[in-house]
Amino acid sequence: MNEIRDAILADQLADIGGLPVPESYRAVLVRKDEQDMFAGMPAKEKDPRKSLHVEEVATPELGPGEAIVAVMASSVNYNTVWTSIFEPVSTFGFLERYGRQNDLTKRHDLPYHVVGSDLAGVVLKVGPGVNKWKPGDEVVAHCLSVELEDPAGHDDTMMDPQQRIWGFETNFGGLAELALVKSNQLMPKPAHLSWEEAAAPGLVNSTAYRQLVSRNGAGMKQGDVVLIWGASGGLGSYATQMALNGGAIPVCVVSSPEKAAIVRSMGAELVIDRSAEGYRFWKDEDTQDPKEWQRFGKKIRELTGGDDVDIVFEHPGRETFGASVYVAKKGGTIVTCASTSGYMHSYDNRYLWMNLKRIVGSHFANYKEAWEANRLIDKGLIHPTLSKTYAMDEVGQAAYDVHHNLHQGKVGVLTLSPEEGLGVKDTEKRERLLPAINRFRGV
Repeated sequence: MNEIRDAILADQLADIGGLPVPESYRAVLVRKDEQDMFAGMPAKEKDPRKSLHVEEVATPELGPGEAIVAVMASSVNYNTVWTSIFEPVSTFGFLERYGRQNDLTKRHDLPYHVVGSDLAGVVLKVGPGVNKWKPGDEVVAHCLSVELEDPAGHDDTMMDPQQRIWGFETNFGGLAELALVKSNQLMPKPAHLSWEEAAAPGLVNSTAYRQLVSRNGAGMKQGDVVLIWGASGGLGSYATQMALNGGAIPVCVVSSPEKAAIVRSMGAELVIDRSAEGYRFWKDEDTQDPKEWQRFGKKIRELTGGDDVDIVFEHPGRETFGASVYVAKKGGTIVTCASTSGYMHSYDNRYLWMNLKRIVGSHFANYKEAWEANRLIDKGLIHPTLSKTYAMDEVGQAAYDVHHNLHQGKVGVLTLSPEEGLGVKDTEKRERLLPAINRFRGV
């Protein structure tokens, strides 16, 4: 592993293919025998620092159409938090079902789960049938793992019945020194970014692209008023950039003056600090408050000059969904994913059906959407929102930060890379874009 890392750091990428694949590697994982460790505890009391471990694991067999990547950096997404606290279900059920599919997928059904759905690194070895990628290629990976043996997946791969999220519903994820991916997960690493910066956008950038821009999501157009919940967070920070780039008018909802300053630094002008406004959409655990929906809608109209929102970019879920349905304009779209505050949504259907609104479900992105989202990063039109980077041994704290919303943007993790700032090839482009690249740093 040290030889591989040294070759990458020395930019001797042509030599990578001649190096042996290590028999084992260090990885961040959860253990099957600990999946009940938080039983009966409230979600917020479940501590990823207790369940995430860094251990040496065996390198998986390389199959057809697959690649092993030497991972220089990765990042923490909310699915890593879910895995670490074993909610809403233990991910070992996913691995068991995947393992029953065929002899090759049995590799994934193990007593441990290597997590992580982002990476930036270098291709180490490719399996039979891989033509587009070769050892030594600098890559990032998106997290759609798909079999494509069913016709349902050939119009939109997200519709494939064997579609899974790599590192969450499969094993051998990106929070590790090596990762096993399908070759059609790979995309070129943007040359102006460091390893940790390049690893940060993958999942959230692609998810935001499909949810907001793609015709499979909201199909945003110029002039649309877009309500973005958590606009300074992992998903929302990319949605805010896409709305601004696409000629839309974002209304950014945040929860502190510091977060308001971040979205304004991106160019957003219409910002709601929900903490300062004191919105309480729920009277108690079981009862929502429509008067608070109305107050929220009035605030939006004050900011927009009387317009309601064309699109609601929804991901908090239970806490905000009733308000989201209410404030969308007649004929508007509520596009939803994730549900980080709870999966059981409730809303007043009169405001949906009588006003001809639409609720659209959106989940990650297909390869074309992920490729287009990565191209926007490479072109310098969308920028990473990396705020802090941890060493791999500190990944429990990184996940804890995300679990308790103590972070801004994305939280990165160094795996093989010994320090931040490495891996930049296009220094001229980087210098030109550096203020935007560093916008979230240290916040």
